[in-house]
Parts: sequence; C-alpha cells; structure tokens
Amino acid sequence: MNAAFMRAIPVLKVLKQEGHEAYFVGGSVRDSLLKREVGDVDIATSATPEQIINMFPKTVDIGKEHGTIIVVTEEESYEVTTFRSESTYSDNRRPDSVTFIKSLKEDLRRRDFTINAMAMTETGSIIDYFQGKEHLKQKKIHTVGNADERFSEDALRMLRAARFSSQLKFTISLKTVEAMKANAKRLAAISVERKTVEFEKLLKGVNIVYALNILYETNLLSYLPRVSGKVMQLTQIGEKLEQTSLNERSELWTAVVKSCGIENIELFLQEWKLPKKVIHSVMKNVRIWNILNNSSWDTFKVYEAGITTALEVERIRSVIEGTQPQYEIVKSLYEQLPIRSKQDLAINGTDLIHMYGKKPGKWVSDILNKLEEKVLEGTIINTPSTIKEWVLQCKMKQEKNY
Repeated sequence: MNAAFMRAIPVLKVLKQEGHEAYFVGGSVRDSLLKREVGDVDIATSATPEQIINMFPKTVDIGKEHGTIIVVTEEESYEVTTFRSESTYSDNRRPDSVTFIKSLKEDLRRRDFTINAMAMTETGSIIDYFQGKEHLKQKKIHTVGNADERFSEDALRMLRAARFSSQLKFTISLKTVEAMKANAKRLAAISVERKTVEFEKLLKGVNIVYALNILYETNLLSYLPRVSGKVMQLTQIGEKLEQTSLNERSELWTAVVKSCGIENIELFLQEWKLPKKVIHSVMKNVRIWNILNNSSWDTFKVYEAGITTALEVERIRSVIEGTQPQYEIVKSLYEQLPIRSKQDLAINGTDLIHMYGKKPGKWVSDILNKLEEKVLEGTIINTPSTIKEWVLQCKMKQEKNY
C-alpha cells in the first residue's frame, strides 16, 4: 500500500474502534490503482461531524454542515467527511442541503465519475460498486449513473471530465459527451475562478488536444472567457504543451495570449480572474518576447527583462517556437551586468538636484535614464567619482549653451 495511505491508517483505526465505518475514497484511490503519485488522502466515514470532532484531539471545522472536518495528526491533515446524500442543486454547483447517512454505497453514488467513486479499506481492498476499476482499464470516463443528473447537480463536472481526460490520457464515454452537449449552457452559472482552475489543469495534462476538442465539440468552450473562436490556436498550443509542459501560471498564460494573438492582454486575463501578480508577469513576458522578436539576447534586453522574466520568456519560446533554450547565455549576460536596476547607480536623483542646484523635475529622470544607458553600454564606470565627473561635464555644456 502507498505510504500516503499508511500514514493515514491510524485515523481510520480510531474511527473504526469507536464503532464507525471508515474508508479511503476519491482521487487518491484512483491514482493508487493507476500507479500515479498520490496527492491528498480523503476519508469517508459513517461517523457524524460532531463524533469526528470528539474523537480526535485536533480538528478544523471547514464545513460541518456539509459533513467535512479536517483531522490534524502529527504528520498530516486529512479531510474526513460523513457519508451523505444530497438534495437539489439550484445553483448548478452545490447541494441546497445534505443528509447524513450510514451507507457507503449511497455516499459513493453521489460522486461525479466512476473512476472517482471507489473506496479502499485499511488493508488495501477495493470497494467498487460502479465499475470504476473496469473503466480504469478501459481508460474511459463515465459518470456515476445518469450523466444528465450528475451535470445538473454540478455543472463544473463537465469541465472536470475534460480535465481528467487530459491529465489521465483517457477518453470520455459517448453518453457522457452527449450529456455534456445537452447541459453545456449550465456552465454559465459557474464562477470564472472555478473554470480557470480546471482549464489550467487541463493545459498541464498529456492529452490536451483531445480535451480541447471535446470542449469545442460540446460547446463548453463558449462558456470560457474570450476563447470560443480560438480552438485552432489553442489546439496548436496543446500539441506543443503535450511534449513539454509549462508549470508556472505566468508561463502558461503567456503561451495562451501570445499564441492566440490576444490584443488587450490585461482585459483578457482579468476576465479569467487571474491575480494581479500573474497578469503583470504575463504582460511583461509578452513585452520582452516582442522586443526580442527574432533577435538574440544582449545586455540591454536582459537588463530590461530581469533574470526571472528572461529565463521565463526563454522557456516559453523554446516550447512554443521549438527552439533550444539559451539559459546559459541569459545567465552569463545577467552576471556581467554592471547594474541590475536604476537603483544600483552610484548616484541618485537627490544627488543630481544638489549638484545642479535646481528644483526637481523631469530633467532628473532624463539624466538618470541617460546615465543608466551609459553605464550599461560600458561608456561610464559605475562609481560615484566617475559619474559625478560625467554629470559635471554635462552641466558645464548646458551652461555654455545658455
């Protein structure tokens, strides 16, 4: 049994010693059967939230009304959720209410896909009511029970189906695809933030082109911000990302906006509800990429970019353009820079004001910009004495002209 499960067995044992059923459930069970890396280990139990809280010395209530309690151990923390059934989903995302039950099978029946609806005991035995193991062998994604019902309960499941197909290199069953087509409009009710999470995971998969084509075929692409007419460009990106993934969000979205020819990048990324930090990084990446065009890196370009952006742009270009990344050249140029920013200049604006005896104004930034250029090109050495001598010469020239 995977070490992640071994560490969680004491939690199961406590629950069982108190007379309750307890099992590992969800994606961790699926991934262990696929021999993939196991992430978060989730537990389902017949114990109520109050009973869970009373059984363990340290817990965190993250949704007691929906049955979920975090149990904190010395090594890890685990989501422990009471078996439950769910009512209607008026918002196409979350149940209006839940009912705590005692049946594992009924608890698993409410889950999205058969491959995610298996449970495992502490001895490693698999409990599979809905052919999940068989569908894993077939590399097929099926909903648990009626697909229309599953998607009407939670419309995000349609995007999740495409995302799992990309991550696992699975295909989606015909009935499930048809239900995705019929229910696509329900995705309009889902928050952009949740769509963004699924879309990013899809673009980090290994079966991206298939997943994107499913989004297009089912019309789900129309309910994602500003990409409904970009399927060809997205597919071209997908083909390249399948070979070499981009893991940083700023890298991924730079590839998207650059390849899709997005003009108003800031507005596009804002509509995807991305953090300001990511938006600014993407905009800088694109600006530097455009400056480079088909030319090579030099002192001024590396300085303008900074090392983080320069390496990021080089990585994205290598993936999208199929070029050999020039990391060592970029690093070497950066190491040789006489300054890394304007703040590294041996004098500042206050020094200039004192030297000229004038009031602050645009003239200060003009001189600093010129100094910056001279230092970078090696005309002036960045020492206080050398720079002051150059400034005084400029001052004398100006005075002569007057």
